[in-house]
Amino acid sequence: MASTYTFELDKDQQELMLGVMLAGNYRKRDVPYSLWSIEGDKFNATLYEKERHGKRKLCVQGSGAEDFVLFTLEPRVLGGASLGYEKELSPELFDSHAGSDESGKGDYFGPLVVCCASTNEELSEEMKKIGVKDCKQMSDGAVLACGMKLRQLLGPDGYAVVKLGPAAYNRLYAKMRNINRMLAWAHGTAIEELLAKRPGMKRVVVDQFAPTEATIKRALKPLGKKATIVQRHKAESDIAVAAASVIARELFLRDIQKMSLEVFGPCEPGKEKEAPKVPAGSSDPRVKELAIEMARQNGPVWLMNHCKAHFRTTDAVLAAIGSSRAALPPEGQVVSIAKQHSPED
Repeated sequence: MASTYTFELDKDQQELMLGVMLAGNYRKRDVPYSLWSIEGDKFNATLYEKERHGKRKLCVQGSGAEDFVLFTLEPRVLGGASLGYEKELSPELFDSHAGSDESGKGDYFGPLVVCCASTNEELSEEMKKIGVKDCKQMSDGAVLACGMKLRQLLGPDGYAVVKLGPAAYNRLYAKMRNINRMLAWAHGTAIEELLAKRPGMKRVVVDQFAPTEATIKRALKPLGKKATIVQRHKAESDIAVAAASVIARELFLRDIQKMSLEVFGPCEPGKEKEAPKVPAGSSDPRVKELAIEMARQNGPVWLMNHCKAHFRTTDAVLAAIGSSRAALPPEGQVVSIAKQHSPED
């Protein structure tokens, strides 16, 4: 069974990783936007070019990926063993608590989905058996399969979801004009709903998305204010947050599947894997190309029901069809207050 692992490497770790790649008995691969990529025994590893806060992403995937992580990456690059020892190293991750995470924030097409999921020691073990981990370490197919199993495992009282489709997202952004405030509201709402279903839950771990912890604390509702809210970066190492990330991404992908069917039409039976789909993210050139094509065919307002209108991509799309934001309704004329590091800021 193929596995995917993703790591954020600092500068020292990048140098060590490059040394492993250059010195090992591996075949070099050509991968777009990569600094270096190798193919080994039943796995491949890619260190990507893009750097953020001094770190670069390393992706290891394949049926032999786990062996490479355990026997090469951890001892020679990461400097410690953690894979397979999560419970022994951090038992609190498996205690009764909840986790909250989001999906779709950086995707031009599709909704923003926030999920708050609960767990306990027994559920945590079952989650691991069905493959729950940070959704960024999983393929789309794995997320769809695991997410469905996970929702069945938890039952309707074991998780809560807030989903903002593009139209609702654009209306709310026009009102709040700040993505972090929107995320705080959505997390606060999902947390409140989950705590109402699980009144004994006292602790919620949240993947920190804002510069300060105060952003989400201001958005908490009565039950959330009584709970202990733990915020930290890269919180998907917590099994409850990982579960929330899987469910949020699964529901996001299901909406993308519906949009793909709307945009491209049904595919021939038996050829579902070959069917074209709406691209993810915002930087892929195919995102802008598809948005231009659909806006040209259906008019600029099509963007309001399928895209996050405040992204800079909208301006490029409208310019390409000889239009402007003036052709959009009022909520489509709102742009990001501060255009900082990413298209969704």
